[in-house]
Amino acid sequence: MDEASTLASIYRRWQDRQPDVSPRLLVGPGDDCALLATAPHTLAKVDSVVEHVHFSSTTPIDAIARKALARPLSDIAAMAGTPIASLAACILPQKFSQTKALVDALYRWATYFNCPTIGGDIVVHRSNLGSSSTPQFPDSPLSLTITIIADTHPTSLLLRSNAIASDDVYVSGQLGGSLGSDLLGRHLSFEPRLSEARWLADTLGPALHAMMDVSDGLGIDSGRLGDASNVTLALDAARIPIHPDAMARPSPLDAAIADGEDYELLFTCTHGTLPDSLTIPASNSSQPPTQLTRIGRVIPRDVVGSHLLQNNKIIPLASRGYNHSTPY
Repeated sequence: MDEASTLASIYRRWQDRQPDVSPRLLVGPGDDCALLATAPHTLAKVDSVVEHVHFSSTTPIDAIARKALARPLSDIAAMAGTPIASLAACILPQKFSQTKALVDALYRWATYFNCPTIGGDIVVHRSNLGSSSTPQFPDSPLSLTITIIADTHPTSLLLRSNAIASDDVYVSGQLGGSLGSDLLGRHLSFEPRLSEARWLADTLGPALHAMMDVSDGLGIDSGRLGDASNVTLALDAARIPIHPDAMARPSPLDAAIADGEDYELLFTCTHGTLPDSLTIPASNSSQPPTQLTRIGRVIPRDVVGSHLLQNNKIIPLASRGYNHSTPY
């Protein structure tokens, strides 16, 4: 599809579904900007997925579009936000032949996640310039950048910098093995923990102190939370919930700590507020309840942002996680 046809298709789709979009959207695609009516506090998050970094060349278009939206929505969940709308920017390889399928998938998943696509940009990368037959630039990988606009929780503004020494540390779900042996694992199909985060904020109120999503791995991300709060997260190896997808690995625990791409919630709350393990409703009603597990305590600042206690040994965690510079 050429640019004019692609834009015409987007505008037609927009007109067809306009009655179903939130009244918060005052002006949609077709003008220079979209216009939103927002609350006093607004969350904004932008994230990208790039071929060979976040998905492989064999990943289905539908799964790519889903992950592109779900990744920034996981960060919105980390602050207990509620999405309002999304913006999509796509850089397409020159010979890309699935533009319509990609646009359709982005709209479909944006509707599924209750964050309608209200605008964006599409660019086709040119590997040749002028009339020369010799490429001056190599063709680019497929790249999608999604911006999410969201409301904050009505009573809680959650940051990763508010953990308090003596807090309990919890994680949602199970960790490790998200890529799968064929790179088509649950990193393409995870549910951002939006409703779980709102449940925590509603239920715990001021006892919920700090929260973030686990995207690069429990090791790196727990260190980031500890550093942001100027405390140390002391985690218990025996309590880390390991996903069945990681059990075939040489060290399932290492996979749970360092694989990354889990997109679970890591949070701290006042000691004793929650039981050691509980389940709460999942964001998607068709999914089983979400498990919450206490995995450690917050202690006064140590030399590292987080560490693991295993067999009476203290193991620093801050450098253990997924490296996005490693190609698929």
